[in-house]
Amino acid sequence: MFNLNSKKKLSPDTHDRPSLGNQNLQFLSEQAALAEELIAQEKAYRYGVVNIRDLIAPASLEVKPKYLLLNGQYVSTMFVVTYPRYINVGWFAPILNLNESFDIAMFFYPIKSSIVLKQLKNKVGVLEAQISADIEKGNPRDPIRETALRDVEALRDDLTQGIEKFFQFALYVTFYAETEEKLEQLANQLEDLFGSRLVYSKRVFYQAEQGFNSTLPMCSDELNIAYNMNSSPVASSFPFISSELTSDNGILYGINRHNNSLILFDRFSLPNANNVVFATSGAGKSYAIKLEVLRTLMMGTDVIVIDPEYEYKALTEAVGGTYINISLASEAKINPFDLPRPVGQETKTEDIIRSAVITVKGLIRIMLGNLTTEEDSIIDMALLETYAKKDITPDSDLSTIEPPTMKDFQYILEGMEGGEGLALRLKKYTEGTFSSLFNSPTNVEMNNQLVAFSVRDLEDELRPLAIYTIVNYIWNIVRSELKRRILVIDEAWWLMQYEDSAKFIYALVKRCRKYYLGVTTITQDVNDFLLSPYGKAIVTNSAMQILLKQSPAAIDLVQKTFMLTEGEKYLLLESGVGEGIFFAGNRHAAIKIVASYLEDQLITSNPEQLLKMEKEAQQNQEKIMNK
Repeated sequence: MFNLNSKKKLSPDTHDRPSLGNQNLQFLSEQAALAEELIAQEKAYRYGVVNIRDLIAPASLEVKPKYLLLNGQYVSTMFVVTYPRYINVGWFAPILNLNESFDIAMFFYPIKSSIVLKQLKNKVGVLEAQISADIEKGNPRDPIRETALRDVEALRDDLTQGIEKFFQFALYVTFYAETEEKLEQLANQLEDLFGSRLVYSKRVFYQAEQGFNSTLPMCSDELNIAYNMNSSPVASSFPFISSELTSDNGILYGINRHNNSLILFDRFSLPNANNVVFATSGAGKSYAIKLEVLRTLMMGTDVIVIDPEYEYKALTEAVGGTYINISLASEAKINPFDLPRPVGQETKTEDIIRSAVITVKGLIRIMLGNLTTEEDSIIDMALLETYAKKDITPDSDLSTIEPPTMKDFQYILEGMEGGEGLALRLKKYTEGTFSSLFNSPTNVEMNNQLVAFSVRDLEDELRPLAIYTIVNYIWNIVRSELKRRILVIDEAWWLMQYEDSAKFIYALVKRCRKYYLGVTTITQDVNDFLLSPYGKAIVTNSAMQILLKQSPAAIDLVQKTFMLTEGEKYLLLESGVGEGIFFAGNRHAAIKIVASYLEDQLITSNPEQLLKMEKEAQQNQEKIMNK
């Protein structure tokens, strides 16, 4: 039993206090051991945890005097030492758009204007003293000193007025290569690009690691090699000028090969909506345009296609469009003598008739070949009389008239003095082998969002005539009803073979903007197209151009026409299927045409792929029948 009232006198000599101290020491040591154990366990735990640093850290890093060997890849850095007196805006764009991997770092160190002005004041004093001394000694003037004095004075004025600021500017470029030889080639290429702008650059030496660290996204300048610059030249170095063709509206044309961004564009946002496409056979030009057609339909735009090889049939049927086969045995007919209905009060009936006569006369020239001046006049009078015979005069209502046919024109020629020979040459198109093509009233309709005209089953002799007639019919429809449309003329070189048809297409391309129409001309025969004066004019009047893989025989002409650089020239020679250069106004970029799986199934024209799809369809049909 413990007695609460009992008292015991404690003295300093008792052993209770040392005993308590020993216990405290023992407790502290146990706590320290426990803490060490916890720390060891924490270290062991963290050692087995994967964090971001572990994910991005390289597996190996070897430091060499001029480069790093990073995961087996060679890495080096280049820095800019000096700049020329004048530097253009966008001088850095050729390096940015180089088809290589780069890390670019820019460091801006602002300097107070008061400090710079003080230094510039001293510099002005030195320059003026030197110039005065030269004058006193009778030495010839020194243009370099005088130019430097003017530049310093101009900079002082701008800094004092707050127009300019002053910086120390550092620019570093880290580049990568698979081999040391490729690294040296890339370094030389960069030095050449810098040197062509009179920008002096150097590679790192015994600072490869510091250069690499300086271009990492850590804002750490370990090289510390800067150049004094004011605001204007610093702004011209910003890396925001690149081949960017992304807009808020439009459709996806492909991937920008410079920076892997999307090329989204609305062709109707340009001064005109015309487009020309040049490529060799099998380079993917029809594939690219079919992809554009499919995506344009989703934007509510009407599309009309002239298809020479049945390439658009599957696409047309898939979207519920109208596919019209024009051939000698086909029931679909187009009358070359059709007239458009006048829209509002803008166009007079007399002008429409005169335009129709000129258009049909162009077709007759292609049919009959070269005409003398006398024959040309006879045909001109005969055409006017042919329309007049059907009561088509400047006072007529074009919405109620019945246009004449080629047979009516033949009858008029036969009754005219000097027209018998022309009528005889025309008979094969009215009574002979080709009579069923141009001698019937029009019975086709274009009341669908996608309408495709096929001319595959026509003989080569008739194709230019049929395409000319179809384009004229489409042009009449376009002028009769204002609507956003695109007209695709595949294998347009057929029309470039004849001056009249080439002139007609040129006039169409030049005038279509007023009727909300964009014309796409596609050709693989670049020489026939561009060597024609009307072909060059069509390119000039097309704000959008797509150049895919080119043949060595045509590349020089393409380079001259589109003012391509040597790098762009070789890019077109070495491009794969669906790769090339996309032009939109004054901007252009290397492009790669890409499609989804479903789009690819609809638009492909690869025979191997089509055969495979056909076999799969047959197998699926057999499975369904067996069930």
